[in-house]
Amino acid sequence: MKDDWKTSLGSFLENADDAFDLYMQRLRNRLGLYKPLQIVPYRSYGTVTRLYVKGRILAYKNITSAAENDTLLKNLLNMYRRFESDEVRDAVVEVTFNGQKIKTVTDREGYFTLNLEPQQPLELPDIWHEVELELLEASLSSFEAGVKTEAHVLVPPPDAEYGIISDIDDTIVLTSATDLIQMSKHTFTNNARTRLPFAGVSAFYRSLQLGRNGKHNNPFFYVSSSPWNMYDLLHDFLDLNDLPAGPLLLRDFGLKQNKFFGSDHMSHKFKEIQNILLTYPHLNFILIGDSGQEDPTIYREVINEFPGRIICSYIRDVNLPERAQIVTKIQEELAGNVEMVLVKDTAEAAQHAAENGYIFMEEVEKVEEQKAIDQSDAPGTATHQAPAPISKDTKKKSAGS
Repeated sequence: MKDDWKTSLGSFLENADDAFDLYMQRLRNRLGLYKPLQIVPYRSYGTVTRLYVKGRILAYKNITSAAENDTLLKNLLNMYRRFESDEVRDAVVEVTFNGQKIKTVTDREGYFTLNLEPQQPLELPDIWHEVELELLEASLSSFEAGVKTEAHVLVPPPDAEYGIISDIDDTIVLTSATDLIQMSKHTFTNNARTRLPFAGVSAFYRSLQLGRNGKHNNPFFYVSSSPWNMYDLLHDFLDLNDLPAGPLLLRDFGLKQNKFFGSDHMSHKFKEIQNILLTYPHLNFILIGDSGQEDPTIYREVINEFPGRIICSYIRDVNLPERAQIVTKIQEELAGNVEMVLVKDTAEAAQHAAENGYIFMEEVEKVEEQKAIDQSDAPGTATHQAPAPISKDTKKKSAGS
């Protein structure tokens, strides 16, 4: 009962926000202020019998491609354009896969989601499957027929050894999430080329993708509390730094119940991880996160809810003693069940993974070499290392999503 006022106020704010958005959409449309519309597809995942397709219809905002010499003003302007999005509600999107066509409609935030059931079970020559998207209808003056793109859906092959679920902020990219000022600086003043990955992380993640069968088919899933508005930046960051491609599972920010009051960080990440494990009941997982926020607590809950499904959990130490103490306590709780390893860097994680048979021992040296290269660069250039050659399939996928 004590939270009833929060629920009521949250509902009021949500309805008011929705009414305002609808009014602004109609006003901009009447004044001819809408720019051409675009389909923003999100990398997602599925099975041989069901593909989950997700994306968003937005007015084009002219967010420019990241360059190493972009000015602070340009980065800030691009970030403003990401968050000052003009979403398109009630737009009709046609989804086509292997000749099968299904229509779906965007919600009030411009998102569309669809569970597509292929007419025939998929064959798996590759883990990525292309789905065609076309914008058929939108009640806006700027609507033009012929807007098309492709979405990419990951389906793990049956011979994958394990899957990897990774956090993003302060796990693979420097964010300083425990310091609001530093976090704002890293997030808003940098772009996909100037944000810094942690030394050696790309080599370590590629070694996990390789596994011990040498097929590079262990699937990656990236779960973050960053908003969907950051999707293009994080997508490009992964590709530019040669990190394994995988679904990006972000969070919708808005004046919605249980989102306006307090952080929904823990419930969002737990729900996304839970969905992944339920989708692939025969695949076990390695979890990777950091000690800065709630990853250790979330991973403990996942381990307890899915006994026998988590192989190991790696937690990057953000060098805050009070956060390390939380990890130590959870380690004690999980003793004899699943190992949660607090590591200072990727080389230490790689060594543990090799000793436990998750990756080849030869991969440890590659991780250490990449770490040394990254650390020897001048500040701000670690992300500019020429990555290992990207496969034809990855280039095709990156270009389309």
